[in-house]
Amino acid sequence: MSVQKKFPALWSATITACFTVIEAYGARRMKSFLGKSFLGIVRSTILIGPDGKVEKVWESAKSKGHAAEVVEALKTLQ
Repeated sequence: MSVQKKFPALWSATITACFTVIEAYGARRMKSFLGKSFLGIVRSTILIGPDGKVEKVWESAKSKGHAAEVVEALKTLQ
């Protein structure tokens, strides 16, 4: 079973476009690692519907099972 992609994905955009979207959706935040704070990109997923409306946001996308969860959410939009 597959979901047909009928929209552009951010990973296919230019680096400038990517950072514009990252900033617009607040995905660049303060993070910490080994006691140091730094500005970094938070791994998150934002599902935007065909009408441009944000349909679902996953604030902390974890690798295990995330892709399947996104595919299920995509199916509801088709």
